[in-house]
Amino acid sequence: QVQVVESGGGLVQAGGSLRLSCTAFGWNIGHATMAWFRQAPGKEREGVSWFTWSGSTNYYADSVKGRFTISRDNAKNTMYLQMNSLKPEDTAMYYCAAGFTFPPRPVIADYNYWGQGTRVTVSS
Repeated sequence: QVQVVESGGGLVQAGGSLRLSCTAFGWNIGHATMAWFRQAPGKEREGVSWFTWSGSTNYYADSVKGRFTISRDNAKNTMYLQMNSLKPEDTAMYYCAAGFTFPPRPVIADYNYWGQGTRVTVSS
């Protein structure tokens, strides 16, 4: 059974850091497109960072460039989102997503598998 599971959310003060993890179970994500999305209360889900597992380019939303870093660990079938210099406006539910559409895009319909989400709360 194909599954992606996130972890690592929590409560942090503005300026702090968190690292989110997303592990894929039941399949090898070596050829997948992976992404982090987030959804704040009352807002639409938006792409935060995305990449193709076999590629070398990572993409970021303008709102997180220079603060967030996406990375991967092939041996663990896991990707990460390192979030630094967090702001209250980063508060949201963060979702891991996997799909097979290329090139990678922050488009919800491109992704077939979604995690349950992990909550990030940044206090001011």
